[in-house]
Amino acid sequence: MMNRLEEAIIYATIMHQGKIRKFRNNPFILHPLEVAQILSTMTDDDEVITAGILHDIVEETDGTLEEIEKRFGKRVADLVSSESEVSFPDENPKTTWKRRKEMSLRVLRNSTDIGVKMLWLADKLANMRSLAALYSERGESLWDALHQNDSAMQLWYYRSIAEAVELSLNKTGAFKELIKHINFIWPGTFDSEKSRYRKYREVSVEGCKRIGRGAKGDVYRYDDELIIKVFNQKNTYHDVEQEIALSRRAFILGVPTVISFGIVSVGKRYGAMYELVESDTLSRMIARAPSQVDYIAQVMASLAQTVHNVDASGESAFPEASERLLEYIDGGAGYEDEILGGKCRKLVDAIPASTHLIHGDFHTNNVFLQKGEPLLIDMDRVAKGHPIAELSDLYYFYVALGEDDPKVVEDFMGFSYDTAKEFFHSFLVHYLRTQEEDRIREVTEKASLISYSRIIRMIRKKTSISDRDSERIEMYLERVRGLADRLDTLAF
Repeated sequence: MMNRLEEAIIYATIMHQGKIRKFRNNPFILHPLEVAQILSTMTDDDEVITAGILHDIVEETDGTLEEIEKRFGKRVADLVSSESEVSFPDENPKTTWKRRKEMSLRVLRNSTDIGVKMLWLADKLANMRSLAALYSERGESLWDALHQNDSAMQLWYYRSIAEAVELSLNKTGAFKELIKHINFIWPGTFDSEKSRYRKYREVSVEGCKRIGRGAKGDVYRYDDELIIKVFNQKNTYHDVEQEIALSRRAFILGVPTVISFGIVSVGKRYGAMYELVESDTLSRMIARAPSQVDYIAQVMASLAQTVHNVDASGESAFPEASERLLEYIDGGAGYEDEILGGKCRKLVDAIPASTHLIHGDFHTNNVFLQKGEPLLIDMDRVAKGHPIAELSDLYYFYVALGEDDPKVVEDFMGFSYDTAKEFFHSFLVHYLRTQEEDRIREVTEKASLISYSRIIRMIRKKTSISDRDSERIEMYLERVRGLADRLDTLAF
């Protein structure tokens, strides 16, 4: 009786019969067999290796996932599905290339089955072996024969895959060979050390106290001297490296920030270690003593002024903050109402250009107080721009997110929604150096326009929109409409 692998080889050979691979005109079946061989160096899981043999059946033949599931089981079919691009079948593959790749990369990043990452790595390594050999013969003319002839886009795709599988598979020979080929075609893409044996320090935060939360991860007190920021699973090694690089650059320019001295693995996630002795987040300080909220607001306002006074002219590492604001408009109010989006876009476009820095994720979870000195973490959104971008973030975190459900802010910040609103008001008093309520209200309205569009964008990113979500979107749209009609500038 044939085993599963033998049956898969026969089935794939029949289904691919008469087909040839691009460039070398070799029988197509050689590619899935190569993928299976690469997989066999990483695992003895016969379902994963079987999926390698069958991974091109749905895309390249008239075979179906239903037939694969019937013959080889549900997991094999699910693995094959993760590698099958079947969207936009009636459209030109050249024009749909980016959309298809973005959709398939989401599948890769969101999968919890290590077999998916192995399958992707094996398939892309087999492809890169061919591409590297052809590149050595043809150079850049190689891309002319592909559906995507932009070398930069090809690099984006293969780099994204390498980053997505790195934490799980960086110790495998297959991963190191993939890095070697990518660096051959696109020199300097990855640190050459990645293609050599390297063991990341593995640490656990089990039993450690969580002392902070951010959009990209949680912060834990590891011991008396060290804290660890544990990034969300979707963040790649590249994301962590980029944040550390921005932190160093900002520190050199005068931003009071903490620099990570090492990247570690924490289960299936990356972590960045920091030396912060006897320090705590400002959020936890407020939670322990809400009566200190005005003092903490004064500390935060002074820190914001320090950051906003840092001139980064000539620094190419930092993006323009307005780019992120426009994303909030286009994905929020502009998505729902094109005319309203146009009004909001004009307001953002008219914000005076600035070469000074903003933090981009400025809230009390991201600020530690050490020996009386505030220190920032989470530097991945540092940008150049007008302070209204920073104030819109603050309004979003402390006021807007809690208007529909105060518990959202309370869970995130660790203190009551009323305290959060008090903090925002006190922050503006100290930052603007005024007690005039009309002035504070004016700046608050400008910050809120961007914040409400950001909330609409956040709701829109859900996989399904409930009736309650639709009601919330309409409520926030009405607020944006009123503000857009009333405001003639977002600057202050």
